Amino acid sequence: MDLQMTHTTIYVLNQESAFDFYVNKLGFEVKTDVPLGPTLRWLTVCPKGQDLEIILMPIAEGMLFNKQSAKQMSDLVKSGTLGFGVIKCKDVYASYEELKAKGVQFKKEPRKSPFGIEAVLCDDSGNWFSLQEKT
Repeated sequence: MDLQMTHTTIYVLNQESAFDFYVNKLGFEVKTDVPLGPTLRWLTVCPKGQDLEIILMPIAEGMLFNKQSAKQMSDLVKSGTLGFGVIKCKDVYASYEELKAKGVQFKKEPRKSPFGIEAVLCDDSGNWFSLQEKT
């Protein structure tokens, strides 16, 4: 069996600010940016040199969510309950300083952990990521 994952979703509170965060702060590249109507946009990004596209999916009443589920999902994302990932890098300390200078918020400063050196950052919606360097 030859299976490959091509897309995954990160739910965001606002696509425009998420675009700024992932593209201008993290340095991800835009793979697809297509308007699908007056309020809907298919927006995918990925780290440079990778093929897995991350769909920046807005949490809004409409296609995926009714009013109640949109509020519930927004509350979960804002609280940091949903949205976790791992971003690897060659030098956590240097990446931490560079990202911090760009305004990225960190929950944890770099420190040694059982799996390397790690810092924990959050996007502007509340999704959090472990920034890791293997040691």
